[in-house]
Amino acid sequence: MSVEQAVRAGVPVAAAGRVRRRRVRPGVLAAAVLLGLILLAALAPSLLAAGSPTDTDPVHALQAPGGSHWFGTDQLGRDVFTRVVHGTRYSLAIGAAATGAGVGLAVVWGLAAALSGRFGDAVLMRAADALLALPGLLLALMVVLIAGKGVLGTTIAVAVGTAPGFARVVRAQALVVRRSGYVESAVALGVPRPLIVLRHVLPNTLGPLLVLATVTLGASISTGAALSYLGLGAQPPTPEWGAMLTEGQGFLDQAWWIALFPGLLLVGTVLAVTVVGRHAQARAEGRAAS
Repeated sequence: MSVEQAVRAGVPVAAAGRVRRRRVRPGVLAAAVLLGLILLAALAPSLLAAGSPTDTDPVHALQAPGGSHWFGTDQLGRDVFTRVVHGTRYSLAIGAAATGAGVGLAVVWGLAAALSGRFGDAVLMRAADALLALPGLLLALMVVLIAGKGVLGTTIAVAVGTAPGFARVVRAQALVVRRSGYVESAVALGVPRPLIVLRHVLPNTLGPLLVLATVTLGASISTGAALSYLGLGAQPPTPEWGAMLTEGQGFLDQAWWIALFPGLLLVGTVLAVTVVGRHAQARAEGRAAS
């Protein structure tokens, strides 16, 4: 509500500002609802699909979507809907674990750069720049070759790919906090440096980092699925979305539904996480989400 509209309606200007700030865009609301359903599928998949995602039934293989099988069946007769729902847990777990590990690594990395001398700062930040210069998927592939295939290797690879960007944010925030008045006062009072870092620097650094991590979560999910699609992440018969895309690509001509539905869920999840994350970022910066 604008100021002119508030005056005409007899609404105080301050109240009109509160109404404007509290309004949530329909796209953000739809993304939040979708994200809630995805989280429900990840935490309690049996509520949405009671069957087993690995049970085979060759007699009913490659059945088209219908009443008994909403998303059809795959080449082994497994229910695609059940596999997609149960696969939510694996895809989200890889993305969330990788993002969390990347944040943890970035906190140590960024604080070490900000609180060390000029030489240490230069070395650590040049290492971050070198990693950021590489495409994210290429860097993840290099790490998987070292860490090994599987869910753990994929998680480590995605975490290493996200850590350099996070580390630059931590360093920038830590430099600002380090020069603040309350930190200088703590130093003048003789507070030990580790206590200053834990009590003042770290808490004031985590806020922007956690908001950025929410936005980055969608990219982590898609990178983990891409590695699984290449055969480097979750291995069959694990119902992970990227692995399901790999299994379904050989049947696109006769059973398009095997790859379509996990692909749609992957795209929808990434979009929902990104929209909600950007909305949270906009709220944290005190502006309206676009």
